[in-house]
Amino acid sequence: MIRIWKLKDGAGRELASRLKERGRKADPRVEAAVAGIIEGVRRRGDAAVRDDTLKFDGALPEKTELSPEDMRRSAAECGRDFLDALGRAAENIRRFHERQKQQSWFVTRPDGVMMGQRIRGLSRVGIYVPGGTAAYPSSVLMNAIPAKIAGVGEIVMATPPAAGGRPNPAIMAAALRAGVDRVFQIGGAQAVAALAFGTETVPAVDKIVGPGNIYVATAKRQLFGTVGIDMVAGPSEILILADGTANPRFLAADLMSQAEHDPLASAILLTPSEEIASATVREIDRQIGGLSRKEIIEKSLDRYGAVVVCGTMDEAVDFANEIAPEHLEVCAENPMEFLGRIDNAGSVFLGNYAPEPLGDYYAGPNHVLPTGGTARFSSPLSVDAFVKKSSFLYYTKEALGRADADIVALARAEGLTAHANSIEVRRPAGKEPEK
Repeated sequence: MIRIWKLKDGAGRELASRLKERGRKADPRVEAAVAGIIEGVRRRGDAAVRDDTLKFDGALPEKTELSPEDMRRSAAECGRDFLDALGRAAENIRRFHERQKQQSWFVTRPDGVMMGQRIRGLSRVGIYVPGGTAAYPSSVLMNAIPAKIAGVGEIVMATPPAAGGRPNPAIMAAALRAGVDRVFQIGGAQAVAALAFGTETVPAVDKIVGPGNIYVATAKRQLFGTVGIDMVAGPSEILILADGTANPRFLAADLMSQAEHDPLASAILLTPSEEIASATVREIDRQIGGLSRKEIIEKSLDRYGAVVVCGTMDEAVDFANEIAPEHLEVCAENPMEFLGRIDNAGSVFLGNYAPEPLGDYYAGPNHVLPTGGTARFSSPLSVDAFVKKSSFLYYTKEALGRADADIVALARAEGLTAHANSIEVRRPAGKEPEK
């Protein structure tokens, strides 16, 4: 099911190549199907959304848009333990993201010049939340709370209804807690297109965020430019660096917690200890029998799982920086000593008691993370994703006069004589440029 590799035998190169190609090849049939759905919604609006929903889901929801009362009535079906846990998680997420908020600023000079940067929340954002048989209230919190903190004017959520065409209570509870303004019971690529273009019922948004299946991800990618998106996320992944003090029982559990997402999910352990490597494989065999998603875990670990024995923890850190994993756990006696050397990772979990599910649900940092090696140049979802920044400047006549010769020289060097003219026409008659 899961193999033990030796890093020195070329496992690193093979694993890196396998992970980079995982899930990257576009399926022409999916591309064409999504393009057709998008064009239909662009031309026919609500009618196309209804037709696609009937075609793919087999039924229409009782209501397309839910009222606040509908949301409250659905959320009331949730148990008190869940609601209390949801509230505590939401507060942790809020506190973390509050620290990301930036302020507008400006500077003034003695000569009267003023310049700065204005930061404003986007006017309207769309959040896609998977529905149907699965419910992901954590996705609602992780996407909507940063948007609210950023000052987004209106948060619109699209989510497929649960069985029977009714809203999912956990999703509704999370939407109320996070401050979602409007909820539409639509899903799939047609929901993404409706948010991008707007229909008679669904308002057009400035940006679409949130996870989804391959059709949702493809729709977001194809519509980028018409609308902003957070990222095109690939299959999930975890890399665990473990020294000889790590607990194999914990390591096995953490690898499988990631593998259960998807047969394409990747779960890799890297350790200099052959004893830890062997013990972790035995623990996987022991624990997997009691897990409900055993078949998915087995497929994931067989295709994209590995236990890799390296020479030193320094080699392990170097490999992590090459892979740039979505989730990186450091299970070591002194995990903090490695943090400063980790350059490429979406989120880093330090120590034996900071497992990846802690970040998925509760601790506060966002769980929307770059995948597929894109942590080399991308960052987790944050408040910054929901703001726009505009620079501004003001010059007096005298200040421009002191700079005009430099500007004209630069413009003429680029062959842009109209740019130079724009400066020159502002000179007082008979005035020579200042040297």
